[in-house]
Amino acid sequence: MATATSTQQVAVTLNPVPGFCVKSKATNDTVVHPSTADRAGVSRDAQINRASPLIPVTKGLKIFVNIAWDSNVPPPPQGSEEAIQHAMRGLHIDESNPESWFVPLVVSDARRDSDKAGQPSIVFDAIFSPSIKSRALKDVDFKFFIIELAFQRIEAQTTIILSRQIGTPNIASKGKPQARQVLVPATLYPPGHPNHRAPAKLIQEIPPRPTAESTPESTLKNQQSSTSMAPKIPSWSWSEENSKLRIVINVPALTHAAIPLSTLDVEPRRILLSVPSLYNLDIDLSASDADLTATFAEPDSSMQALTLKRKRDLDVDNAKAEWRVADKTIVLHA
Repeated sequence: MATATSTQQVAVTLNPVPGFCVKSKATNDTVVHPSTADRAGVSRDAQINRASPLIPVTKGLKIFVNIAWDSNVPPPPQGSEEAIQHAMRGLHIDESNPESWFVPLVVSDARRDSDKAGQPSIVFDAIFSPSIKSRALKDVDFKFFIIELAFQRIEAQTTIILSRQIGTPNIASKGKPQARQVLVPATLYPPGHPNHRAPAKLIQEIPPRPTAESTPESTLKNQQSSTSMAPKIPSWSWSEENSKLRIVINVPALTHAAIPLSTLDVEPRRILLSVPSLYNLDIDLSASDADLTATFAEPDSSMQALTLKRKRDLDVDNAKAEWRVADKTIVLHA
C-alpha cells in the first residue's frame, strides 16, 4: 500500500474553567451514551465496551450546555477579520484548507442532571481555547457563533437535534465541568506550542505481492481503461479482531500502477481512501446518522457505518494497512 500520512495525536488533560451556560431542549426522541461519571458504577470491561445503560432522551427534555475554557484546547489559527466573519456566516469550514479560519472545540459525553424543578435533564461540556474568551464575552454575534458550533458538534456526536430557542441561565455552569483526557491533532497547535508536532507517517508502505495476472502490461492497460471512469464508493465492512478494529475495503479494480497515486488517511473518527479515477471513500464517524445513511446508499454499508460510529476512536498511532492482491481488498487495522 502506498505510504499515507495521518495527523499525530497528543494526549492532553482538560480541566475546564466554567464560562457560561446555555439551555436548550431536545426536539426528538433518542438515546445517548453516558459520560464516564455516569458509568462510575459499571465495571471497567462494561465501560470499555460502552455496554452501560443508555440515557433516554425524550422530545422536550432540557439540555444544558456548559461553555468552558481550557488552554489545552488548540486556539483558532491566525486569520483576518474577513476570514473570521466568513466563518461566522458559513460555519461549514474546511479545516484542511490553510486559508480557512475555524474554532477547535472538545465536547463531552452526556451526563444526567436535573433542572430547578427537579425534572431530569442532561448536560454537555463544550470546551474552547481561552484565547477566544474575550471576544465571546464582548461580541454578541461571536458568542452565538460559538454556541452554534457547540450545538452542531453535540448533534454530530449524538443523534439529538437541539432546539435553537435557547435560554441563558444566570449561572457559570450547570454542575462542575468534568476533567477528562482527550486526543488532539498535534498540528492544530501553533508552532512553538509544547503540544505542536509535525505530521508523522503512521501507516507504512507494504509492497504488494507480485501475481501472474498483474504483469506491467496488463496493469497499464487496466489503468488506461479506468482513467475515464468516475471514482466510485467501494463496499466495505468492519469487525473486531484481537482488540483491533479491522476494516476491509473491497477494491477489485485496484492495480499496481494505481498504487503510487493512492492515499489512505486515518484519523480518530475518519477514514479517507482516494484512488484516482477508481475509488473515493470517506467514512466520517463524526457525521450525523442521517448524513452517514445518505453517504452510503447501500443498506449494508450504511449499517456498517452506523455501528462503527458507536465504537471507540481509531487507534491512529498503531494503524496498519495492506493491499491484499489475491483477495482484492485493502485491510486496515486500527
